[in-house]
Amino acid sequence: MSSEFRMFGMTVPQIAIMDGAILSVWGGIAYSIQSADPPSITAMIPAFFGLPMLLLGFLSMRNPANRHHYMHASMVFALLMALGGARIATTFDGMSWLGIVSHLLLLLMGISFMVVGIMSFRSARLERESSVSG
Repeated sequence: MSSEFRMFGMTVPQIAIMDGAILSVWGGIAYSIQSADPPSITAMIPAFFGLPMLLLGFLSMRNPANRHHYMHASMVFALLMALGGARIATTFDGMSWLGIVSHLLLLLMGISFMVVGIMSFRSARLERESSVSG
């Protein structure tokens, strides 16, 4: 590609790295500050989604030839994050504030990454089509 898609000055792999880092850090924080004794591993669910996003972002930057494969895999994780976070709409009552924040973070990160990914895929397709016809 001659011009790489950017959103807010960042490439899609950079956004994947940022989202993955935010989710991973939040998962660690949520696990360490929860009040359950013994601590529940479910508090780390955001990190379970964040670490693969972080890894896929780094892999796509290191291996541009396979970037589209890594970004498609990232989109699968983003969809799963959005679906998991959407659970908040049905089980809002009785959730701890950590659970609410974690679900909202998963929902927002998942949806926002999917929007950026779709825009990037569309941009790549349009660029491919214009280079073939031009």
